Amino acid sequence: MTPETALQELNQTLIQCRRCERLTTWRESIAQTRKRAYQNETYWGKPVPGFGDPHAEVMIVGLAPGAHGSNRTGRMFTGDSSGHFLYAALYRAGFASQPHSLSITDGLSLRSVYITAICRCAPPNNKPTPQEIQNCRPYLEQEIELFPHLKGFVALGNYAFQWLVQWYRQHGENGTREWVFAHNAFYPSQNGLPWLLASYHPSRQNTQTGRLTQQMFDAIWQRVNALLGG
Repeated sequence: MTPETALQELNQTLIQCRRCERLTTWRESIAQTRKRAYQNETYWGKPVPGFGDPHAEVMIVGLAPGAHGSNRTGRMFTGDSSGHFLYAALYRAGFASQPHSLSITDGLSLRSVYITAICRCAPPNNKPTPQEIQNCRPYLEQEIELFPHLKGFVALGNYAFQWLVQWYRQHGENGTREWVFAHNAFYPSQNGLPWLLASYHPSRQNTQTGRLTQQMFDAIWQRVNALLGG
């Protein structure tokens, strides 16, 4: 089975998921009521699959779809301010074919990176519960297994970072390292596992307050390029 086919099969299962009653009700309710600016659009309103290069060497992991972003468009980090900030940075670093991500039909493609999240449904107030994250965990675990040439992770935000720390511990990390979330914190590959690079999440709360600047975010992707030998 090709990577493309394996991802398609996983995603077909994913988008039918209804494991979390609260999230299912919320995402579908938002899709029906819609934001005033998008009243004439048909929302996706389902769990959001990952997006990117099926032969990626780097997996970018976020928290969850935005109510009127990915929950509307059906593509990770597409249609809201977080996505605008992320894809512009990926384009500047050479990982994206264009600086915008507006819809699943806009022609955007990614090189060497794949974007996913620890929770696939839009949560109220952007806060999934620990149980909801746990319910969603098998999807990302299966996704990771489908990338045999994976060299590293970029964790966007502390939630994604802590999820990945748990994943490392489940996959042979011996516990001698101290895992501390900080912007541009780097954890080299050990025991044959991918490296981990942490970044502040490109949320409006971070970008509009100056906690995460364009220069700071570009430094992440420059480092990824260097790690890949680019």
